[in-house]
Amino acid sequence: MQMSMSKGDQTRQSILAQSAQVFSVHGYFGTSMEDLTRATGLTKGGIYHHFGSKEELALEAFDFAVELLTARLKEMLHGTQDPAMRLLIFINLFRSLIEDPLLKGGCPILNAATEVDDTNPTLCQRVQQRLMGLREFVIQTVQRGQEQGNLRLDTTPDTVATVIIATVEGAIMMSKLYSDTHFLDQAVDHLTAYIESLKKAA
Repeated sequence: MQMSMSKGDQTRQSILAQSAQVFSVHGYFGTSMEDLTRATGLTKGGIYHHFGSKEELALEAFDFAVELLTARLKEMLHGTQDPAMRLLIFINLFRSLIEDPLLKGGCPILNAATEVDDTNPTLCQRVQQRLMGLREFVIQTVQRGQEQGNLRLDTTPDTVATVIIATVEGAIMMSKLYSDTHFLDQAVDHLTAYIESLKKAA
């Protein structure tokens, strides 16, 4: 039996959900406490009751946003076992962030990655970890396809992960910059052909 969340936990989740939207739009460095209090309807004290600092809230809001992304991927992958199809679903996950955004600002990993630098090593490390999680999904999917005899053995899984993620994230950046999904559509079409080329000839 699943226990219901306490009122405090519900408030905490609400703060995370609202803050994730704010950070996504204004950035982790561009967001002020006033922005957060306005979005959550709480005072600074109310927010600090649940989070020790703005930095702690930023980290947890980032994790919250990435969990939304992960949950959508799991939903899209449900029941799909074919490695090539799973890779296609993965790239279409990012198209969905434009067509049906989880957050107003787009991809949470891309947004955070463009901000982080030496001034916030904790956030930088967290973004690296989360990006590595996406890379590992692609790498393991390719490896599984090779083991099953569905994908070519001369393919390097790590390279596939780099090509797919760099291409799709770069296309999202361009689509946001120019307010034109044409760039993302081009990238998805190119990656679709690329994934087809990875299949082992029958």
